[in-house]
Amino acid sequence: MATIVKAIAREVFDSRGDPTLEVDVVLSSGAMGSTIVPSGASVGKYEAVELRDKDPKRFKGKGVLSAVRSVSETIAPHLVGRDPLDQVGIDRMLIELDGTETKSKLGANAILGVSLSVAKAAAADLALPLYRYIGGAVGRELPLPLFAMISGGRHAGENIDFQDFQIVPLVAKSFGEALRVGKDVHVALNDVLRDKGLATGVSDTGGYPPVLESNAQALELMEEAVERAGYEAGADVAFSMDVAAEMFYQDGRYILKAEGKELGSEQMVDLLESWVESYPIVLIEDPLGEDDFDGWKLITRRLGGRVQLIGDDLFTTNMRRFAHGAAQGIANGILVKPNQIGTLTETLDIIAAAKTAGYWVVISRRSGETEDTTVADLAVATNCEEIKFGSFSRSEGLAKYNRLLRIEESLGAAAIYRGKTVLERPRC
Repeated sequence: MATIVKAIAREVFDSRGDPTLEVDVVLSSGAMGSTIVPSGASVGKYEAVELRDKDPKRFKGKGVLSAVRSVSETIAPHLVGRDPLDQVGIDRMLIELDGTETKSKLGANAILGVSLSVAKAAAADLALPLYRYIGGAVGRELPLPLFAMISGGRHAGENIDFQDFQIVPLVAKSFGEALRVGKDVHVALNDVLRDKGLATGVSDTGGYPPVLESNAQALELMEEAVERAGYEAGADVAFSMDVAAEMFYQDGRYILKAEGKELGSEQMVDLLESWVESYPIVLIEDPLGEDDFDGWKLITRRLGGRVQLIGDDLFTTNMRRFAHGAAQGIANGILVKPNQIGTLTETLDIIAAAKTAGYWVVISRRSGETEDTTVADLAVATNCEEIKFGSFSRSEGLAKYNRLLRIEESLGAAAIYRGKTVLERPRC
């Protein structure tokens, strides 16, 4: 039986050119697992804490040499000699070694890097793809993708208030076909924006970052792009939104600069409900602030039977936060980002809890992403319903789409792609 002989870490760079952590775990058999840890821009205050050096003379304080030391000096001695198949035991050890609720001592980036690399090393030792090692024979479902088209908020210089507007390819019958539909609309949207003299740059998640007169204009532009691409909005392609409302929630009010409005919780729900009635919206992520529980209860009551209401900042992939929200009947779906919680075991536990509670599961990238494709394997391993990996303009997102294409090919006839039918199950 192979054992862990070495864990090393180094400082590398993410998609924004900021430092991040890479961890290698090596086994006595020579098998190795390597992970690059991503980082978010709009970070919920309940997320596990990534360790940064905070040295203003080096990468403006964003260096991760302290996290490197966490791996090499603190974690590695406790890993050597351990069985890499004991994922639960190793993750428990990492949590206890840190000893804080937020993983702030060793850093969630150090802990996650080690946790995922242990799983990858074990998979490599068994000559299994990661999705098969994690999910076994039942992990074989390709998720419905949400493609970023227009970005705002902290992902695009706050050109508009809402963080991301996405399309959902309803017409596709396979994951590969879903990519084609998404690309068709992405190209058409470029033409629409150029015709109107609007910016066609690239945001952190790959969407276009035009300066618009209102948030709703993004939906109008996407409708035009869908039609130009030869599809029908609502029938072939639907819309989703990441509002990221916490980013403009101040003193109990929602400050919409693009709208020239200041709204209370009920008014914010009114606005979003009017959009659901006017546009083919099937999913809204973080429509309200992470602690606006009364607002979340209201929107769940009014829209929970019509659209997916996904909690990101609301839940932060945290079991305690999720259990609290689920007990109150808040939202009907959860966004899962492994670096929000810090270990593979905790990530799998919350996915299982969400499914048991009848919540949709969407696995997501971060805005400061890397070429690491772990989340693609995780999506298939857990048969999650949807993914949010960005658009068609950045290689860190495309690496994940390409990984899913390879998995779809390797599964062959065993692959499952439910497409739009994942949206049809009533939750509220």
